[in-house]
Amino acid sequence: MLPVLGRTPRLRRRPRALPLVLLCLLLLWVPLAGCGSGSPSGSGSGSGVRSADPAEREVRRAVADWSAAPPAALAAIPLEGWSYEVSAVRMEGVRAFARAELRYRLTGYDAAPAGSAREVELTRDGGAWAVTADRPAPGALPQLWDQGPVSVERGAHALVLGGAGQSSGSLSEIAAEADKAVPAASAAWPRPWPGRVVVLVPGSLDAMAALLGRPADEYRGLGAVTTGRTGAGPAPADRVVVNPEGYGQLTAEGRQVILTHETTHVATRAATTARTPLWLSEGFADWAAYRDSGRTPAEAAPSLARAVRRGDLPGELPAAGAFAFGGDADALARAYEGSWLACRLVARRWGDAALVSLYETAGRESLPAALQESLGTDPAGLTRAWQQDLRREFR
Repeated sequence: MLPVLGRTPRLRRRPRALPLVLLCLLLLWVPLAGCGSGSPSGSGSGSGVRSADPAEREVRRAVADWSAAPPAALAAIPLEGWSYEVSAVRMEGVRAFARAELRYRLTGYDAAPAGSAREVELTRDGGAWAVTADRPAPGALPQLWDQGPVSVERGAHALVLGGAGQSSGSLSEIAAEADKAVPAASAAWPRPWPGRVVVLVPGSLDAMAALLGRPADEYRGLGAVTTGRTGAGPAPADRVVVNPEGYGQLTAEGRQVILTHETTHVATRAATTARTPLWLSEGFADWAAYRDSGRTPAEAAPSLARAVRRGDLPGELPAAGAFAFGGDADALARAYEGSWLACRLVARRWGDAALVSLYETAGRESLPAALQESLGTDPAGLTRAWQQDLRREFR
């Protein structure tokens, strides 16, 4: 994720301000399941388990019938595995409220189902229950379509979903930029990954913040963030979420840098764990974004260049806390720039393959062990080489 500090590519979007969190912010991904009868009194539901309350059974059956397919309003979105699994029912006379888990996949893009906690409201009209409302459960995050109509643009490698108010022209431009970002990420990360990306473009900064469940001010200086789950196993359903305000301020080159950075987070997701240092995950994503740009360190790392020239040479590689948003913007820029230059140094001195190996190994082992195995050095040795490189680049 890179912060936006201006109108040039280094304008800097979990988290990883909210660490790769990308940010990277975690969404809940749960196993695919159908909507079925539940157990009595609102306890968990399961196949073959029936409620003792006839009215509750009728409510569950009404939800199952209603949710047999996605709503017509979502017909343009490629959805599969759509289901609501009711976990609890609350009766209030002629009204009922069902707590349910919505599960779905974006066809051709999601290796794992996305989950969303929902509250379905029903009203009894005569002898039948009818669904009258469907909304996020209390405390749950909304889906993009909860904020209004969703527009869809498809690229060769990207699916772009636009929120209320987004024009097809702007979404088409983002799809074209994402189509360039995917092969760029693949070139930097020559490991198996789906080679596709889903980009969400909410209608406003406030709408973006609502989707992610954080205050809008945390994203004000960002171009985009990536959501998902780190760790091994099947790749989760990642989303690149664009801040329409910050993204709109960027140059064409800056937008391409941002999308390539975020798409690289998607590509490396399965290899990224809690062990992965933030400087490595953010620096690698920047390395992928800048490697064919022709930008020099002085052009792409102006904040760090100024610091080194005035004698303020960093004493160590950026710590996790250096990536926190909401503080000193110049210090944050130096953390990203220093991380990029550390990864650039590794690629130049030890080779691109060694940098990829370091990334993979650092997700499984301690950093000292990963450095020794991949580069034949230790943290102190890498830090000294990095400092020497900074002096040479910015002298």
